[in-house]
Amino acid sequence: MSNTSGNSFLALLTGALVGVGIGILYAPDKGTKTREKIKDGFKDAKDDLKQKLDEVSEQLKSKLTHSKDNLEDSFEDMVSNASHKTEDLISFLEQKLAELKEQNAKLQK
Repeated sequence: MSNTSGNSFLALLTGALVGVGIGILYAPDKGTKTREKIKDGFKDAKDDLKQKLDEVSEQLKSKLTHSKDNLEDSFEDMVSNASHKTEDLISFLEQKLAELKEQNAKLQK
């Protein structure tokens, strides 16, 4: 979870708890009604938390998918580059071998 999301969540949770606390202190209702309000407040906070968690989860999945795609592209580029370098090296070595064979043939005469 990013720092901004963590701060937003903490602010949301703190606000919900402060709101519930103030509601309890100034509640002119009966105890049963007050408990019902507290229960509803916690349910709302739980729903908000679940929504934030779902959002963060989706963002994380999206970033991981994007990173995976970038990694696959980088790997394919690396393999392609290595293949070209290998072909260049083989051509260079074949050329040097031909030169050495030619020199050897001159020395054999």
